[in-house]
Amino acid sequence: MGRLGFRVALGCAAVSCAIAAALVGRRLRSRRQWSRAVELVREFEEACATPVGRLRQVVDAMAVEMHAGLASDGGSKLKMLLTFIDKLPDGSEEGTYYALDLGATNFRTLRVHLGGKPSMILNNKVECQPIPKELMTGTIEELFNFVALTLKKFVQREEKGVDQISDNTKDLGFTFSFPVKQLSVSSGLLIKWTKGFSVKDDVGRDVAQCLNEAMLKVGLNMHVAALWSGQALLFMQFETIVLRSKQVNDTVGTLALCHYGDEDTVAAVIIGTGTNACYLERTDAIIKCQGLLTNSGVMGFEKMISGMYLGEIVRRVLHRIAEESEIFSDAAQSLSAPFVLRTPLVAAMHEDDSPDLREVGRILEEHLKMYGVSKNAKRLIVHVCDIVTRRAARLAAAGIVGILKKLGRDGSGGVASGRTKGKPRRTVVAVEGGLYTKYSIFREYLNEAVGEILGEEVARNVSSV
Repeated sequence: MGRLGFRVALGCAAVSCAIAAALVGRRLRSRRQWSRAVELVREFEEACATPVGRLRQVVDAMAVEMHAGLASDGGSKLKMLLTFIDKLPDGSEEGTYYALDLGATNFRTLRVHLGGKPSMILNNKVECQPIPKELMTGTIEELFNFVALTLKKFVQREEKGVDQISDNTKDLGFTFSFPVKQLSVSSGLLIKWTKGFSVKDDVGRDVAQCLNEAMLKVGLNMHVAALWSGQALLFMQFETIVLRSKQVNDTVGTLALCHYGDEDTVAAVIIGTGTNACYLERTDAIIKCQGLLTNSGVMGFEKMISGMYLGEIVRRVLHRIAEESEIFSDAAQSLSAPFVLRTPLVAAMHEDDSPDLREVGRILEEHLKMYGVSKNAKRLIVHVCDIVTRRAARLAAAGIVGILKKLGRDGSGGVASGRTKGKPRRTVVAVEGGLYTKYSIFREYLNEAVGEILGEEVARNVSSV
């Protein structure tokens, strides 16, 4: 080999070594990036752990806070609001009633014909109407005028065009799924807007009166006979309160409906965009009379459970992974927008059982602009979805058992309830809300955790519907 050939060979060898070194370096960096991503998920999983011991601590804390909330306004982290209803339906009610449910981004109108026993509900009609986004940040007059006009059209269709300007004033059941200070069975003052609403200058106003004024303005001869808010505790006369379809989600209505068919129903829970619960309390347990609760705190327990927040929690975890590793390439920017990942998308990714996680890939590309994500990275994303969902479901289960503990239905005799231990009574909890009804894995985790917390013997006597 000549001198020139030797130099060429030497140069090629050097280049080969450099390329090999670069490849090895890249592989090492890739491994380090992946290891960091896995480490972040492992740390998050450990922080989200919900062993039965911890869940029972939540149960005990829940029962204690419920007692504190019954003793004084502002004395508890729970919004223990009263609804002035002390009787639940038993199936003997008769007549035709209308109801309206305002909550989240839709409102529903309902007409139901009750036939008494044994026929009970003869027929019902429910219509769902989306609320224009501009009305969610406008004035309360604009919002309620829209609701009243839509309700009027619904009533006219159901009454086959009969003019509603008549001497026969119809009773309306009004479900208002926001925090309200109840003044009576048919009136209540708005405490605050939630669920994305930011309507101007209306905190402290009587929402039933606002709706009555709107119905009068559009020529609908109705008045609010019963107001139900999203957080409920004590129940009062049912006489004119309308039963609600299972499609209409609210705690009091859900409890009323399920008790209508099963008298062992003692509590209702809504797990959807938001999370609320209600139960029938003994009058002598309510030490306080009533009062406006303070709005301190940030509703941390609800944010770990509710559908409005679970997608955002997953997004935040993925964003941190993208910032501290490169397994998602340059996706940090697309993951930086708050609430860009909604909970239904999390559920769809979590429940994707295709071999190549096709649905996960589609959601990442269409909604997060994340292209070319590896199969292993997709699996890691599904694992994050599982961690967040499992914690949410198990915490929700602890909240439900907390109510049962307060009622003495958890097998322990309750907290200072004066009840003795004994054979558990049959107990039914009505659970509604899109997160629970539409997200099968969430529902499975919740029911599993309720059984773990209560123990096998007691759990056999507790069911959810």
